[in-house]
Amino acid sequence: MRERVVVIAAALEAGTGALLLAAPDVLAGLLLGTSLSGAGIAVARLCGLALLSFALACWPYGAVVTAQSITALFTYNLLAALYLAYLGAAEGFSGYLLWPVCALHGVMTILLARPAWDAVRTETARRLPS
Repeated sequence: MRERVVVIAAALEAGTGALLLAAPDVLAGLLLGTSLSGAGIAVARLCGLALLSFALACWPYGAVVTAQSITALFTYNLLAALYLAYLGAAEGFSGYLLWPVCALHGVMTILLARPAWDAVRTETARRLPS
């Protein structure tokens, strides 16, 4: 189960990263309801590279899902959900995909919460002296 959740989360971030590289203005319009200028497009593409790298770093190899991958994906999804909610509620952004993507990050946070907790607990117990 946790391997599947990690694969789904990493694949979603890889897809978002690829979309940011290919069409950052389209994603900004759908997500935030606004367009990007030259500098915004450059920064969005840099973020796309970061998301692709993040997805690759978190991708499980074989059946191995590391504690770092799970906790990184959990933290990212939690912070992304909170920030997107802030952008919609406090900053007035209103793209068609803002609230669905916010909800998707919230669901991924919930799905990753237990595996993240278990991974941290197991890793901590492994590192403590016997």
